[in-house]
Amino acid sequence: MNKNRRWAGLSARLLLLTVVFVMLAEVLIYAPSAGRFRLDYLNGLLSDGHLATMALEAAPTGAVPRPLEMTLLNHAHVHSVELRLGNLWTRMLGSDSGPQPDTIVDLRKGTFFGLIWDAFVTIGQSENRVLRVIGPSPMNSSILVEVVADEAPLRVALIDYSKRILQLSLLISAITATLVYLSLQFLIVRPIGHLTDSMVQFHDRPEDETVDIKASKRQDEIGTAVRVLAAMQSGVRASLTQRAHLAALGEAVSKINHDLRNILTSAQLISDRLAKSEDPTVRATSPALVQAISRAVNLCTQVVVFSQARRPRLELADHPLRDLLEEAGDNVLEVGETIAQAAVWHWLNDVPESALIRCDRRQVLRIFENIARNAFEAGATEVRLDAEERDGRWIIGISDNGPGLPERAKSNLFQPFKGSARAGGTGLGLAIARELTVAHGGRLFLDRSNTNGTRFIVEIPAGKAISENRRISV
Repeated sequence: MNKNRRWAGLSARLLLLTVVFVMLAEVLIYAPSAGRFRLDYLNGLLSDGHLATMALEAAPTGAVPRPLEMTLLNHAHVHSVELRLGNLWTRMLGSDSGPQPDTIVDLRKGTFFGLIWDAFVTIGQSENRVLRVIGPSPMNSSILVEVVADEAPLRVALIDYSKRILQLSLLISAITATLVYLSLQFLIVRPIGHLTDSMVQFHDRPEDETVDIKASKRQDEIGTAVRVLAAMQSGVRASLTQRAHLAALGEAVSKINHDLRNILTSAQLISDRLAKSEDPTVRATSPALVQAISRAVNLCTQVVVFSQARRPRLELADHPLRDLLEEAGDNVLEVGETIAQAAVWHWLNDVPESALIRCDRRQVLRIFENIARNAFEAGATEVRLDAEERDGRWIIGISDNGPGLPERAKSNLFQPFKGSARAGGTGLGLAIARELTVAHGGRLFLDRSNTNGTRFIVEIPAGKAISENRRISV
């Protein structure tokens, strides 16, 4: 891990946040402590002032010489001291000619937030103010003491106290941040770093089994994440291996199918000649042979297309829906002609001529051809199409008069190699049709299927442009 990454990582952020939060906590602690410091300082002035007046009690005349009075006031850091016994105020020390107070501080009326505010007001003063402080004596709560004192020494003491608190806060922040940093580094950051590195390495080399993360024995969330990641890596690697094998198998099947189609094409040409034979027995059996060969050719074609897993671009354009379905019907019936079924297969197109959809013509033809071909091969003799526009979508119904789908086919409908309704089928026709429908922004689903026939619904957006770069999987 390089230096820039280290300071931009989780560890540095945790360290910075720890320092910030500790400093914030210290500020929240400092504010009331500063108010308390100011209160104690003023109570100290009252206590010193009351103590200074006790020198008068030892004097025979109840008064002291002026030099001694000034010494007592200087030691008490006040200009004058008055005591109240009952309702009578008595000036004990100081003269009436002293400095006049700028503000009155009554310690009997202090509140929590008021003390904090007064402390910050004191710190913010740029000039000395004379305070008249009133409150009960800390030595005797029954005696009310009033002193007049300068605020400047209080401000100096409060600023000095704030500096000590700041230094202590920085020290506590450094110690706390270091301990938290080291704890988080070993308990969280390093395990997460190993987790991230393993994910990056697995992303770069998923086939390399040496990059697997080791399962952790920790019982917390990180341990769970490590165990889940280890299991996921194993599962993904197995899936990738299986996918590679299937891809190789698909390529082999494609080659086999290519050769098989050539063989079947030759057989189809021969069967066409057999259909023209003058032997009645040969002519009677040739349609079944032609139908079997055609099914085999169609099966090979579908398997090859599906195994290639191509992703062509949709070439979108506006097409009349009725004409498009007529073309699909012609293609299906053309196949029926080769197997002598066109005479009994009927294509009924009830779609309105005004219907217009924006689609890839070739791909949409495949959708309806696959569905119709499945219907005819399942025993239907009639396929009817209808359409209506609803909420900007064309709802196209494809109904047949076949025997209906068996329950096994319904439960695996649209699943490749599982959803076929007839023996020897692959189920690829409906699977491909559904993928093509979804690629157009629509959907394909079974509406009903019973002994009276089957009905599929194809929904395709009408008049809604689809991105030219959109891709589909077939």
